[in-house]
Amino acid sequence: MAFEDLLGDPVIQKYLHELVGPRGMPVAAAPPDGEVTDEELADELRLELNDVRRALFILYENDLASYRRLRDEDSGWLTYLWTFEYENIPEQLESEMYRLLDALEERHQYELENEFYLSEEAGLRFEFGEAMEFGFQCPETGAELRPMENTRLVESMEGRIAELREELNVDRTEVEA
Repeated sequence: MAFEDLLGDPVIQKYLHELVGPRGMPVAAAPPDGEVTDEELADELRLELNDVRRALFILYENDLASYRRLRDEDSGWLTYLWTFEYENIPEQLESEMYRLLDALEERHQYELENEFYLSEEAGLRFEFGEAMEFGFQCPETGAELRPMENTRLVESMEGRIAELREELNVDRTEVEA
């Protein structure tokens, strides 16, 4: 996928937005070619220097930017020259999808293996053991805890798990291995 196509992809735009937030999005959405300083980016994008630095650091932490340091011989000041490395985004998104799949499968198993009780008034959910400890009464409101049906949640998770597996081209045995 070409660099321009990456930035035009709404999934990648959302991924970048989730990483750097609205204040850092101008930095993430319009990376310059070659090296650039944080001050140059702040001037060019008319942003606060701290917002630019925060976005650059987040991109760096996620392997989407790198820098090299130069020391000014006269003043001793360090200058950071930043380079954007967005060619890693598709692999990172795929890794995120695998992490999501693993987490969903764990949560799905938890939902299947446990019985839950609900305090509607307090909006709290308890596992059977916790509910029993409280005498099937809400510790906050004193109301009776009622059995909670989680079938819709389990079915929704199963649908999302199936979608992720299909998108990743993974069958159940590969994930369990």
